[in-house]
Amino acid sequence: MYQREKSIWQKHLDFIILDVLCFQIAFIAAFMLRHGLQLPYVDSRYRNLGIIIALVQICAGFFLENYKNILRRGYFEEFKKTFLMVTAVIMVVFTYFFVTKTSDVFSRAVFLQLWVIGGIFIWFMRLVWKRVIRKRMQDEQYLQSLILISTRNKVKETVERLTRKKYTGFYIHGIILTDSRAVGGRIGGIPVVSDAANAPEYLRSHVVDEVFIDAIGDDRLAKRFQDACDEMGITTHLNIGVAKGENTHAIVETFVDYQVITNSICFAEPRQLFVKRVMDIAGGIVGLVLTALLTLIFGPIIYFQSPGPIFFSQERVGRSGRKFKIYKFRSMYPDAEERKKELMEQNKMQGLMFKMDNDPRIIPIGRFMRRTSLDEFPQFLNVLKGDMSLVGTRPPTVDEYEQYEQHHRARLAAKPGLTGMWQVSGRSDIVDFEEVVKLDMKYIHGWNIGLDLRIIFLTVKNMFTGEGSV
Repeated sequence: MYQREKSIWQKHLDFIILDVLCFQIAFIAAFMLRHGLQLPYVDSRYRNLGIIIALVQICAGFFLENYKNILRRGYFEEFKKTFLMVTAVIMVVFTYFFVTKTSDVFSRAVFLQLWVIGGIFIWFMRLVWKRVIRKRMQDEQYLQSLILISTRNKVKETVERLTRKKYTGFYIHGIILTDSRAVGGRIGGIPVVSDAANAPEYLRSHVVDEVFIDAIGDDRLAKRFQDACDEMGITTHLNIGVAKGENTHAIVETFVDYQVITNSICFAEPRQLFVKRVMDIAGGIVGLVLTALLTLIFGPIIYFQSPGPIFFSQERVGRSGRKFKIYKFRSMYPDAEERKKELMEQNKMQGLMFKMDNDPRIIPIGRFMRRTSLDEFPQFLNVLKGDMSLVGTRPPTVDEYEQYEQHHRARLAAKPGLTGMWQVSGRSDIVDFEEVVKLDMKYIHGWNIGLDLRIIFLTVKNMFTGEGSV
């Protein structure tokens, strides 16, 4: 019986339980440092809070994907991931205090100590447990025994690819060559155990959990191997091609009545997209309330400095090439688009974007609004409508889009965002459009809810500091 790859929660349930226990121990230690040698659970208020902390911790690990690739992470990367989760939990706890108006009931010192003690303790115990698991995963008695069926000219490359990554859950027990009788030899340190004619008997009489059938160039022979393995109850993996790279993903799925291999630049879990949309709706509502207040403050100033509409709309290109109207506070004179052609020689960007220092088209209040990104607030309407997301890629103008080369099109694989990787990476210092594309692709390939939250935090920080403003 073959067990398909487990979900993150099934695969790393041990880490989840370990983290919860460690954080509760840290909770006890922080409480005792503040209140003496007594358990926090004696007090019903702290007991209930301990339960809330555990639930929030599990949710934080879930939404931040804190356990993804945990065995492959180094010390420093693990430290960052651990403190990201612990910080998220502490922030939710303090938000709970504020909403329930119980901040005077609980000692804030306890939770500041919990943040430090819990972070260090969980990080240390993760490292210890990973060491135990890694040692166990190098022991063949805990791994699946796999036989590789290949040809002389393909086998070396296949062995290299199959053994390149660590912690795969299997070891190559032996090699069967379909076009050679080199039984007894070794390839890449792995013994050649049989030829094609004697393969079924070898598989029958030895410990074999799985068989990897390489691209052997003979469909009928591959089918005979599959049928023989099916008859013996051995799981087979038929190689149908090499993945195109680290940033390309493929799955086998049913499409209408067909079984197909689906490739995509990035696959997103439905739960992650659901959470992202909930964040967009909540952020859009709050953002529109703030936009109304900003309109009352800046609307008259904009009109006084440059008579005309308060808001500016422009056609932009969104996900997969869909066009939509983007909204902003008007920060330029009404004839800005016409004057842009005259200023193209002063464009400091290399590529398909326009940016210049001391742009004469910007009205006085517009400089402040652009520096603090306040001119972007009407885009919360686009976020609420679903044209944009809180975090995504920069939506290009139509004329930029029409000049795109093939690789630029990949930026449109994600919904455009009010903020994004480019905006929080020092946008005023980036003068090459290809760098913008690289940052957008980095965001798309590595997307998760935790990355969105980090970008939102950095965006708010930059709004107050003016860092990275154009």
